[in-house]
Amino acid sequence: MRKKPAITLTILSPLPRQGRRELAHKVRRAVQLTLQGEGYTEPTHVSLVFCDDATIHALNRQFLNHDYPTDVLSFPLNAMTPEGARLLGEIIISVETAERNARRYRQPLERELLRLVIHGTLHLLGYDDTTPENRRRMRRKELAYLRKVTVKT
Repeated sequence: MRKKPAITLTILSPLPRQGRRELAHKVRRAVQLTLQGEGYTEPTHVSLVFCDDATIHALNRQFLNHDYPTDVLSFPLNAMTPEGARLLGEIIISVETAERNARRYRQPLERELLRLVIHGTLHLLGYDDTTPENRRRMRRKELAYLRKVTVKT
């Protein structure tokens, strides 16, 4: 069994207070299982922001020159903190887009948010989804990690 990385997770969220603590626990587990599954064992910091479509649209336009909202953006930093932890990067997730995706695919919102957290974490680790083959590879990994996160422990 691989050693679990020590995770410091900063979550900024407009989500309702009800259920936020449980979701934060699952988000932490999603990041940790993804990092562990990809061979990360060192102390790691990831920032996660849940936002609205207007915010992610502005970021998508500013940093990727895409003039539309998207579901998730990842900004790899790959730096070290003064305490010696790896600052892996930031994940930005639009809750509004996640809600639309969840309805479209008939999935609970929580499941879609966790899938996007895993997807964003994979991007921070260097995975890309710019080709059909890479998209399939990422999707397989997302679903495998999502199954692990949603299993009751």
